[in-house]
Amino acid sequence: MFGLYESAFGALTWGNILMLLIGGLLIYLGIAKKMEPILLVPIGFGIIAVNLPLGGLMVFTAEGIPAEVSTFTGAVKAIGSGDLGVMNILYTYGLESEVIPLLIFLGIGTLTDFTPTIARPLSMVFGGTAQLGISIAFLIAFFSGMFTINEAVCVGIIGGSDGPPTVYTTAALAPQLLGPIVLIAYSYMALVPILQPPIIKLLTTKKERAIYMKPQVRKVSRLELTFFPIIIFIVAALLVPKSVPLIGMFMFGNLLRVSGVTERLAHAAGGVFLDVLTFLLGLTVGVLMPAEVFLKPQTLAIVGLAIVAFAFSTAGGIWGAKIVNLFLKEKINPMIGAAGVSAIPMSARVVQKLGQEANPRNFLLMHAMGPNMAGAIATSVHAGIFLGMLLPSISG
Repeated sequence: MFGLYESAFGALTWGNILMLLIGGLLIYLGIAKKMEPILLVPIGFGIIAVNLPLGGLMVFTAEGIPAEVSTFTGAVKAIGSGDLGVMNILYTYGLESEVIPLLIFLGIGTLTDFTPTIARPLSMVFGGTAQLGISIAFLIAFFSGMFTINEAVCVGIIGGSDGPPTVYTTAALAPQLLGPIVLIAYSYMALVPILQPPIIKLLTTKKERAIYMKPQVRKVSRLELTFFPIIIFIVAALLVPKSVPLIGMFMFGNLLRVSGVTERLAHAAGGVFLDVLTFLLGLTVGVLMPAEVFLKPQTLAIVGLAIVAFAFSTAGGIWGAKIVNLFLKEKINPMIGAAGVSAIPMSARVVQKLGQEANPRNFLLMHAMGPNMAGAIATSVHAGIFLGMLLPSISG
């Protein structure tokens, strides 16, 4: 009887060992350094779990894509042979169906306050120009020859620094890269306080960083807050139909927040419901990274391209603010454009800190939150544009 027992030690490769160390590092960063712990801890644990051989937690096809669950017979069988792992079920019905990222965006919408964006409509401009990194990274990735056009889009979308659109787009266009792209995207979002300051200082002078902006933002009425998500959803849906799932969930969640009559729904969607979805996302993304899938030259290329995307997105927001300043009598601090990178609220806090360093009278947080929130809308629209261009070719 004991002769039938098979130890996993003999199947452990150097790649598995390296991934176990990476998983342990992510858990350490999440717990000890408090870097995006609600995602890095589940992702790290998932990486460890999937790189312990013979566990059968996740079964992959030869192309490195998780094997699908049959939706016709209800059979839990891998494509080809063998049984599926339990995480294949969660992947198929959670990520591949795009349910988890969309519901997470619903929850995030209930936690989002668009007051600063409505109070200063120019914020939408900076949120748009801060998407420059998406296009730059996409072009570099595509013309490098290392990525297909679908994969290049997913690499580029990291530049929006917004998790749900990154997950949603990658699950739809390049599921084989979902693990590394989501890990790198969320890791860089956690590193915003380290990555953004040198870029901002490089592109602005101390005099520009010291530009004083009055701390008060005009009062926004309940009527404006209520109509804003409805109008944004309608306009985005008419201009970019493929953005409807992302923008729709985001704006619906926000409507629950501001309507004044759905507090229970908003509290539920933005509370435990969002927490459960987040750890399911993290764990599922983690198990998408066995050594044979993650340890490829493409992964290193994504690491470098993500930095490029992030840098150009920060630069795009600053340049947008500087261009707008050419036409304004009362100048704005160009650093608030950098907050168009929609790592909410970390990039806005970076702007606040640098503004205080340059001019102790400056309180830029509320001014920076406007572009910060606008960037989340712009990233979803950008993702919708790419999906509209590429999804027909997939289905056809």
